Amino acid sequence: MGDRHLLALDLKAGETLLVSGATGNFGSATVLTALAMGARQVVTPGRNEAVLVDLKQRFGPRIIPVRLSGDGTQDIAAIDSATEGPIDAVLDFLPPSADASVARTAIMAVRPYGRAILMGGVGMLGGDDLSLIKGQWVYEPRAVHTMVGMVRSGQLDLNQFAVTEFALEEVNHAVSHAAANNGPFKLTVVRP
Repeated sequence: MGDRHLLALDLKAGETLLVSGATGNFGSATVLTALAMGARQVVTPGRNEAVLVDLKQRFGPRIIPVRLSGDGTQDIAAIDSATEGPIDAVLDFLPPSADASVARTAIMAVRPYGRAILMGGVGMLGGDDLSLIKGQWVYEPRAVHTMVGMVRSGQLDLNQFAVTEFALEEVNHAVSHAAANNGPFKLTVVRP
C-alpha cells in the first residue's frame, strides 16, 4: 500500500504529510496507511472533487482536502492556508503523464528541511524535468512486517477496501473486472 514509501520518507507520528495523487489507487491507500501510522494531518490536493469529499468523509478532520486550480502559485497558497502548520513531507504518486509542475507545487509547499519522495514517475515522459538528489527503489524487508503488524493490531483498517474475489480459473474475468472497476479503495483478488 504505502507503508514502504512512508518508511523511506521516515514519516513520524504527529507529522503532516501531503499525498500528491491522493485521489488515485496508491495515493488513497497511502492516506489510510499514514493515518494508521499516526500522521497528525494528511493533505490531499487534487482535482477530483468526488474523491476528495470521499476521503474527508471516510477519515474525518485529519484529512485536509485541497482543490487544485492548476495555477502553481495559487495552489501553493491554497495548500498553505488549509493546513494547521508546516507540511513535513510529500509523497508523490502522480503518473508519468502528469505535468511536472504539479509535483513541483507539492514539493514547494514543504517546510524547510522537509522530505519528498517521487514515486509515480511524473516528468519521466520528457518535457519539464524534476531533479532528484536521493532516491530509493523498492523497499526494505521491514516494511512488510510493519504493515502486517499494523493490520493485526487494528491500526490499519482494511475494511475500507471493497474487495471482489475470483477463483483462479476465472482469472480472465478478474482482469476485466479490475480494468472496469478500478479506483480508490477497490481491489480485485484472484484466490487459488
